[in-house]
Amino acid sequence: FIGILYLVTMPGFAQGKANATEIRVEGSARIEPETIRSYVSIKPGESITARKMDESLKKLFSTGFFKDVVVKKIGNAVVVRVVENPIINRIAFEGNKRISNETLGDEVNLRPRVIFTRAKVERDVKRLIDVYRQNGRFAASIIPKVIKLPQNRVDLIFEIKEGHLTKVHSISFVGNRKFSDRELRNVLQTKESAWYRFLDPQDTYDPDKLAFDRELLRRFYLNKGFADFRVISAVAELIPNRSGFIITFTIEEGKRYRISKIDVKASFRDLSIKELKSLIKIQKDDWYSVKQIDKTVSNLTDFVGTLGYAFVDIRPKIIPDYKNQLINLTFEINKGPRVFVERIEIIGNIRTVDSVIRREIPIAEGDAFNVSKIRYSKQKIFDLGFFETVNIKHTVGSSPDKVLIKVKVSEKSTGQLSFGIGASSEGPMGDVSIRESNFLG
Repeated sequence: FIGILYLVTMPGFAQGKANATEIRVEGSARIEPETIRSYVSIKPGESITARKMDESLKKLFSTGFFKDVVVKKIGNAVVVRVVENPIINRIAFEGNKRISNETLGDEVNLRPRVIFTRAKVERDVKRLIDVYRQNGRFAASIIPKVIKLPQNRVDLIFEIKEGHLTKVHSISFVGNRKFSDRELRNVLQTKESAWYRFLDPQDTYDPDKLAFDRELLRRFYLNKGFADFRVISAVAELIPNRSGFIITFTIEEGKRYRISKIDVKASFRDLSIKELKSLIKIQKDDWYSVKQIDKTVSNLTDFVGTLGYAFVDIRPKIIPDYKNQLINLTFEINKGPRVFVERIEIIGNIRTVDSVIRREIPIAEGDAFNVSKIRYSKQKIFDLGFFETVNIKHTVGSSPDKVLIKVKVSEKSTGQLSFGIGASSEGPMGDVSIRESNFLG
């Protein structure tokens, strides 16, 4: 009895501790056994403990290589039995009519010859659902199906039910006193669903468009004198049958302000304040308007730029009188940081060569950046008659004192083909003419 009791209470015996003689791997096909052993926390000669075996199990599962893993002790050996996840043979989409296979394929992370895991499939399903929601189809459902193939391969099929477009049933406002719901609805890009909008996508719910509508409301009120306006919330509720949304904007209009005093201050000594004031079209007692202030800043910037001041910073200083609902407005003109053109990039010109566009830009790389010259360039490029649209934007370059200018153009058709037929005493006659105003770009 005493001998048996001694064996049971010997150190290491009660806990089942033993030193591992080998790490045996079973069930691996594609993955090398040595790779699997590298994730096992127990090495030959080390003690076998429950903590290390559990740690090894978690490491192997976290790789995503295996569908099932068992780590156990058999004698003095640690046996790792694995069932490898299959390899994807192909990915297909079924039931999609509104969104192409190419678009959906770009959204999923899984690819052929990639290891299949349920977690990855679930993430891709969520991404595809988001794509359909961005396209106004909140009733869309996607079921992934797996077809097993020989050699532990699978085909992954996403079965899609696109559902109908989710419309906006109604738009309402809470907190508006000055403007009616109807007036505010006309401000928004999102529209309520109606029978006559069957070709208009604006009545389809889009969360990104809702964020833009918040900004449209803010601009509308700020241009009407409501300097304290804010959108408290914009809530979209899906109705029970999932056929549409009810959108509610909760707003706080605040007080409405008039302009009481307008002034100009300039740090340039040789600038005529009287001449600068003549460029300001805002009058005393006008309603406060961000649009008019921005336009005035633009006019002042252009004018000062024509006088040779390339580096100028014009800021409107707004001092509100809350009690009397008035705003004192001062345009402060200061010397801005010295900024130079680092690079001019031209984008969107397929036929027209860069040099044709560059010759209409009166500044070059290395010159001082001048806003007025940039605006002048935009009109000059548009006047060539080769482009539908011309947009010029500038961004910070490789350092704060450098700027990148991006000229983005959209070319229009510049060719004409005409023909005519007629008859004369000598018989039928024909005429064909071809005209190309942008020949060879």
